[in-house]
Amino acid sequence: MEEEKSGFVKLFGDYPAIKVIDFLITFREFDYSLTDIAENSGVAWSTIHTFFPELVKTSIVRETRQVGRAKLYKLNIENPVVKELIILDNKLIHELAKEMTTEKIIARSR
Repeated sequence: MEEEKSGFVKLFGDYPAIKVIDFLITFREFDYSLTDIAENSGVAWSTIHTFFPELVKTSIVRETRQVGRAKLYKLNIENPVVKELIILDNKLIHELAKEMTTEKIIARSR
């Protein structure tokens, strides 16, 4: 069974960087190793290394700490671009919830 895509991924496309950003927006309170980010976003370990340094360089993501040899990262919620992405994600969630509610109401009235 295929996993349902988020509104963020539906809007911007099913690309590795979008999937990573979507995951980090959803779980922005926590920090994760690159391995955890790759696994939880459904992106291959080798693929994440092609774009993740750019997310750090542009301050979309920031390093929070190091545990042993693993560096942990989280979404940089102080970045103005990230703030706008979070607002957009919240609006998408709200609109999808309205659509689902409307569909259920229509289905029940039949």
